[in-house]
Amino acid sequence: MRILFFLYFLILPTILFSQTKLGDDSIKPKPMRESDTLKNPKDQKVATMDMYRFISIERDTTYLDTSLTIQREYSFNYLRKDIFGLLPFSNEGQTYNTLQYSLTEFSPYPEMGFKAKHFNFLEANDIRYSSVATPVSELYFKSVMQKGQTLDAFFTLNINPRLNFSIAYKGLRSEGKYINQLSSTGNFRFTTSYNTKNERYFANTHFTYQDILNEENGGITTISDFESENPDYDNRQRLEVYFNDAESFLKGKRLFVDHFFRVNSEKGENNLYVAHQFNYENKFFEYNQETVPSTVGSSTVYRFGDSYVSSGINDQTHYNKMYNKVGLVYENTTLGKIQFFADDFRSNYYYGKILIFDDKTVPTSLTRNINSVGGQYDYHKNKLNGTFLYSRSVTNQSLSNLDAKLNYDLNEDYQFSFGYQNMNKLPNDNYNLYQSSYVDYNWSNDFKNEKINSITAEASTPWVGASVQFMTLNDHLYFENTAIDESQQIVTPNQYANTINYVSVKLNKEITFGRFALDNTILYQKTDQSDAILNVPEIVTRNTIYYTNYLFKKALFLQTGVSLNYFSSYLANDYNPVIGEFFVQNEKEIGNYPTFDFFINAKIQRTRIYLKAEHFNSSFTGNNFYSAPNNPYRDFTIRFGLIWNFFN
Repeated sequence: MRILFFLYFLILPTILFSQTKLGDDSIKPKPMRESDTLKNPKDQKVATMDMYRFISIERDTTYLDTSLTIQREYSFNYLRKDIFGLLPFSNEGQTYNTLQYSLTEFSPYPEMGFKAKHFNFLEANDIRYSSVATPVSELYFKSVMQKGQTLDAFFTLNINPRLNFSIAYKGLRSEGKYINQLSSTGNFRFTTSYNTKNERYFANTHFTYQDILNEENGGITTISDFESENPDYDNRQRLEVYFNDAESFLKGKRLFVDHFFRVNSEKGENNLYVAHQFNYENKFFEYNQETVPSTVGSSTVYRFGDSYVSSGINDQTHYNKMYNKVGLVYENTTLGKIQFFADDFRSNYYYGKILIFDDKTVPTSLTRNINSVGGQYDYHKNKLNGTFLYSRSVTNQSLSNLDAKLNYDLNEDYQFSFGYQNMNKLPNDNYNLYQSSYVDYNWSNDFKNEKINSITAEASTPWVGASVQFMTLNDHLYFENTAIDESQQIVTPNQYANTINYVSVKLNKEITFGRFALDNTILYQKTDQSDAILNVPEIVTRNTIYYTNYLFKKALFLQTGVSLNYFSSYLANDYNPVIGEFFVQNEKEIGNYPTFDFFINAKIQRTRIYLKAEHFNSSFTGNNFYSAPNNPYRDFTIRFGLIWNFFN
């Protein structure tokens, strides 16, 4: 809380902006002219909005944007992005069920796992680097469900045109409305961008420290109590849950450096660069449960099966990763960029002991040492730009990645993009190794690589925005519940021997009539598989009707409306806190239930104020709303928040 208090006065966060893809010049900040920093106010020039830039590691650039649009309304949430296709749990700071499978991102390298805990964990490609004409700060605040708040503070400045610093912290504390549901998280990040005066050397670096603590109640024990609409249970604390003293904890630190040096002294039509990327990361996951048995009515249940200890479960998983990538880049102003690279990936996923059973041995660690080589071609010219990448391992581990993207901007109204990816992916480490005080949560496997083929196409036109994806999955890895007793969750990893075909079509269109507008997004998904392994709702929709207008001699901009969210019923994945993962279940369908949100937003100068009545139909359309089979969705809640920018 002291860090929050300090950064509150430092002022803050990750800016919401309109995204624009730039050419090769986006890799460096625009230098300010001397005339921009004259001491005489009469001679000083006004900084334009394109001088406030935020650059991703892929060199995509966005600009500071303080407007109030319907997209800003969709992004005003804990993740600070549009969460269409994600279904939040009832308390802020908990996990999300994935409705839109095409949101899943893949890396050919093995990751730690525990993916349900990583929705708010900022990865290296989530960090933005700044270049600003004057200091910028942003403050994000939003109320939570009960007893707490969430705050995101961001501050950045250029010491000079060639050196930028930014510091930010996002903190959350929310008790929630159910027993044992507290969320307490923190995301600290610090970035630096630098280039030499002659613009031969450029560097971006960041440091992050993140911790995500969740009390885990395992869901409610008696669904009938919740669905009965008995007023005695309107106080959700009266609903019985599986665990009163369990919690999970994920923390991680990362140091990241991305820099390059131009070999030729003067930049010309032909240039040669030496590039290097370094990523060191340390992670730790812990599951604690003081009381092992659960009480369901008058019965005693061992939810996760037998355990080696009668109380005080404390499962700990450690993970270290170091990644180095060295490349040689040739740039031609006509042909584009050609890069050849080699990388070194080293990781250690480990526990404190070796487990020996009658029929198996579970080792103490899983160590990786992978070397790959590859090439990348980038073309950015006029209306056409594309990136083509291929990499393949040269060590014993089989790993490959072919990723091709092509974008064509016909004009401001018509843009098209196409993509193809063919990936041979190593399994995440927690599929192959896990140790726990629970007897059935100990395994050592040697799964085959996952094979992923994906084709995507997108179009943005004045009539409609559309995206299509077709994906083929072979040797798909997943978690499943193998318990015979329906009161238990014995979750283990498995690999699907057959092929899964997945297709999605997403359409969005906004219709305006005067000061009213109707914004529509609809997603259709379908899977073709022999068994119910990859389960998704066929239909997901979001429809928002809203009104905008200027009031009080244009001193205030008003935005107000109602949003409808809906997804068709399906066998949703369930959540298991011991391994921090979702797993396949075939017992209970959720969905086929609309939720309505009413919002009133306003903008006064650079301050955007948000007021929302979330799920206001919950009290009169029945208690049949869930985020996962035993975890109800959010009740009716009124929440308030703001985003406040400071800059000259």
